[in-house]
Formats: sequence, structure tokens, C-alpha cells
Amino acid sequence: MSGPAETVPGAPVPTGTGQPAGDRVILHVDMDSFFASVEVLDDPSLRGRPVIVGGSGVRGVVAACTYEARMFGVHSAMASSVARRLCPDAVFVDGRFHRYTEESRRLHGILGSFTHLVEGISLDEAFLDVSGAVHLFGDGARIGHVIRERVLAEMSLPCSVGVGRSKLMAKLASKDAKPRASRAGIEPGPGVVQVLPGDELAFLHPKPVRALWGIGPVTERRLLALGVTTVGELAAVPPDALERYLGTAAGRHLSELARGIDDRPVEPEQEAKSIGHEETFTSDLWDQDDLHRRLHRMVDASATALRKAERGARTVTVKLRFGDFTQITRSHTLDGPVDATPAIAAVAGALLDGVDVTKGVRLLGVSLSGLADPGAGTQLRLDLGLESAVDATGKAGDTGEVAKSTREDAAATAGRLQESWGSVTDAVDAIRARYGGEAVGPASLVTPDGLRVRRRGEAQWGPAEPRGSGSGSTGEDPL
Repeated sequence: MSGPAETVPGAPVPTGTGQPAGDRVILHVDMDSFFASVEVLDDPSLRGRPVIVGGSGVRGVVAACTYEARMFGVHSAMASSVARRLCPDAVFVDGRFHRYTEESRRLHGILGSFTHLVEGISLDEAFLDVSGAVHLFGDGARIGHVIRERVLAEMSLPCSVGVGRSKLMAKLASKDAKPRASRAGIEPGPGVVQVLPGDELAFLHPKPVRALWGIGPVTERRLLALGVTTVGELAAVPPDALERYLGTAAGRHLSELARGIDDRPVEPEQEAKSIGHEETFTSDLWDQDDLHRRLHRMVDASATALRKAERGARTVTVKLRFGDFTQITRSHTLDGPVDATPAIAAVAGALLDGVDVTKGVRLLGVSLSGLADPGAGTQLRLDLGLESAVDATGKAGDTGEVAKSTREDAAATAGRLQESWGSVTDAVDAIRARYGGEAVGPASLVTPDGLRVRRRGEAQWGPAEPRGSGSGSTGEDPL
């Protein structure tokens, strides 16, 4: 049952501290262990057990885990091999992106019934500006409790809600509203935490600097070198000194956040900037034909998502990480947007052909960006010997040269296919919409087990353990 929201005590904010103007009421709704909670919902036998969603193989990473797993120190983005050592009894579950997407749609349906100002951050979290809805549903804390009740009643899933007058405060408050897990057990969270305007700095300043947006491991290390460990200590650094130390934009941004200044609006229906897929392999790959088949599978999935969004892409990028962990990208920007799978595959394949893969490929990916109306023009120009490579240390590397004949062939092929595949692409998409994604597809994706198209989110967190390992996973795709 709902009750009064937990508020954060503190002294009134002094005049002139630069707090966000206005009387906005911002909520941050964050599902608790979303992927893992969905798996437990679908398989009640997992309830109360340490469940880890992610790649179960040696190169996998943890996407999410239950609080029973967090008791052992497991957390998202951790290497699965480390998680297995920390929690030997963990149950690894390969991610099912389509299920998380289904539940995410239900969540956003609930949130949209309170306000049209909903900004989705990911599948499992969103900001809401309910400033105009408080006269209908009550204050922000009350709305937060009602949202939690509806999500639990309609989805059977838990969530936490933060309330404040800025995105920063709401985001940090929702984290404090969550349950906490330690070796001592699982401590239920308050569910809803509200930061009142007069308590903002008292709430914010004791937190570690890494709690702020824009502070990653590198920036945190630089701040620690200055002796800055908390947000309050960061706020005490003169803004001009911080700008000189971190750069003008980053220094100004972090200085404002540290003083509680965050006037960013909630922006609903933000268009995706890119669409793509990538995959980490169980073992390094050297065979170009095998790499091309896997790349084509990713292109097919990415192009399908592109057309579903009614967009075309001007830029095609191929990403490779080698066995020695160096990483490069190859990109090309076309004169006009394309959305036909064969046209995109021609460009991506030519980019891959220009890469020396003798070091062995650990990860392969493709992304489509520069999204625009697909009818904005289809004239193509291809010069694939352009982009410099960047390794894992950020140093420029040798680009290599794509043979002139390859460039010319790819240009001619991409242009012809984009112009001629319109009706074919429409037919393929219609068949898949009616009969499923594996009803029709490129011949290159046919395996002894049938057509194997790629689903969104598949192998997103690294490969699963091979078949027969005893984990019960499906193993890496045979393509």
C-alpha cells in the first residue's frame, strides 16, 4: 500500500545557489533488475535464486541480475567469468530481448496515462514531467506511489521512483529508492524517494562524484587526483579552474550539476541516432567468408529495423575488435539515405574487405547512422579508402586500402540494388510481419537448421556457453 514518500532532510538552500527555476515536478521511473525480473516472472522456479541475465560464455558480460546475485557482489557490466566465481550457484539465462521489449511497451503505456511528457532512457527507465498533472493525480510523491502500484498490479514487476524538480535529482532519488543487497541480506527500499527543493544540496553534496552524469572512470580518476571525492567538494572548485582542468564544456557542465543546476527538459519521442548490431565471438575468427556471413546477418537485422522505423541511413560503419583488444572502425557516408538490405550489405562488405583480419576478430558489428527520410535521394558515391582506424588506446592506426575494383564494384552494386529492391523489400517485410522473421531472408543466412535471421538484442552481452557445457544455454549461433 502507498504511504508518504520518503523525503531527504537537509537545510534550506541558500539564496543564489542557482537552483533550477520554476516549479517543475520530474519523476524518474526505474524498473528493479528489469531483465532478471522478467525471467523470474516467466519462470517462477527461479524466484529467490541468484539469476544472472547475460552472456554465459567466457567472453560474456552481465546484463542484469537478481538481488540474490547482488548479495555476492555481482553487478551489471561485470564479466560473466568473474560473476561465476563470485556466485558459483548462479543460474545464467541468455537474454530474450523481445520479451523485455514487450514489457517495456506495457510500462510506457502506463506512464503515458499520467502525462504525454515521457522520455524513455532505455527499455526499463524513463523520465516524466508531471508538472501539469498534479492537479489531477496529486503531488509528485503520490503519483510515484500510484505508478508503482499500477506497474506491480498490471505487470507483476517492481519499480522504484525518484521525485524532484530536475532530471538530476529525480535520477539520483530513484537509485536511493531501490532495494539494497549485501552479504547480510536484501534490504527493501522505500520505493519512492522525493527530494524537496529546500533539501537538494544536502541530498546531493555527500554523494561520490561518480554519481554525476558525465563522470566516468577516467574523469573520476582525474578528480581524485585533485582530492575531489564528493559532489560537495566538486562544487567548491571554482568553475573557471574546473573548465581549465577538464575542458570548457565538461568543466562547466559538471560544475553546474555539482551545484544542483539542471534545467534540461523532459523530451518525449526522441528519434534514435543509429541502428545496429554487434557480436562477441566465443573464439577469434579469421575466415573472411565466415565473417561476411555474420556481417550480412547483422546487416539484415539492422536494415529491417531501419525500414520499420521508416528511415534510411547515409552512413554505414563496420566495427572490429581483434584478439589483442585493439579496435578499429570503417565508415562511409553516402550521398543519399539507403534502406535496402542488399545495398547496405554491399557497402558494409566492401568496408570489411578492406580490413586485415589475420590477428583474429573477437567482435564484429555494423551500425547505420545519419538517419533520414528514405525518399530523400538515392544517388550513391562510394570511396571506401577513407577513415582512419582507432585502437583501444585511442591512437590512430593504419587504415589499409580497399582495392579500386572493390570500391567501383560496391558503388555500382549498392546504387543498382537500392533503386531496384524497393518492391522486393516491401514484400519481404510484409511476409515477415505476417509469418515471422524467419519466414524469408537472404540465402546466405540459410544453415542446416534452416534460415537463421538475427533478432534484436541477440548475443548483445557476449556469447553463451557452448552446447553440452551443462549450462543449458543454446550456445553461439552456428553461422
